[in-house]
Amino acid sequence: MSVGLPVPPLLVITDRRQAILPLPQLLDRVFAAGCRWVSVREKDLASGDRLDLVRELRPIARHHGALLTVHGDLTAAVLCDGVHLGAGGDVAAARARLGPQALIGISRHHPEEGLGGADYATLSPIYETSSKPGYGPALGPQALSRLPGALALGGITPANALEVRVAGAAGLAVMGTVMRAADPGAVVRDLLAAWGG
Repeated sequence: MSVGLPVPPLLVITDRRQAILPLPQLLDRVFAAGCRWVSVREKDLASGDRLDLVRELRPIARHHGALLTVHGDLTAAVLCDGVHLGAGGDVAAARARLGPQALIGISRHHPEEGLGGADYATLSPIYETSSKPGYGPALGPQALSRLPGALALGGITPANALEVRVAGAAGLAVMGTVMRAADPGAVVRDLLAAWGG
């Protein structure tokens, strides 16, 4: 069974080191602006600290009727709506641990890798990005047509959101574009307007 993507299909990925605002305040603003899905990526945190962060952020997501997932941490994912796995992640093990209703995603850097049983993939980098240098060269939006179910990640801005949708993206995934924004809510509104209904 495949779990559907949140609507609108915009995933905001956290990075507290890039964020101008504290994450609880930032999430409140992006949810208030219409985002319905955030994934906690803070890979450098010890597992206990990441669990504490998830516990702090989960009520904010619930208040807005939004989903909260976590990157790579199945223990924390039990408290969330799903998990995002790295490129070598075991989708079947995550499904067995989290159940059929969990939203399970996987990172992909080549469209030929497919979804591997996940509900979605992030395909990156679509454009050059300063958040994750070294993952180039940029794949370009045309790569999205070769991986149905992929969210476009890497250099995504309101200026190119429609371009990736036309190219075949199932949705958008952003990190630095929102984390570094002085007004993250405005960026979310602009991304959603550019993506369209």
